[in-house]
Amino acid sequence: MSIMNNTGWKEVNHKLEKKFVFKDFIEAFAFMTKVALIAEKMNHHPDWNNVYNQVTIILSTHDAGNTITDRDRKLAVAIDKLME
Repeated sequence: MSIMNNTGWKEVNHKLEKKFVFKDFIEAFAFMTKVALIAEKMNHHPDWNNVYNQVTIILSTHDAGNTITDRDRKLAVAIDKLME
């Protein structure tokens, strides 16, 4: 299953990566809070970086050798639904 088709997710070094851009820091932080709640519920936590209005999320499964698994794809889909 390739979630990269038309979703903005890219495979970089065997990980899924996507950059999100918001109006300002508050919107970016609110997005991160929503992602954190979903990730905790799924027990699958992203690596991410936030600089002002930008959030970069990197997904891989550490238990599978830091590669992409269905857990990453499912979390990516859930994250994208926040943007709808």
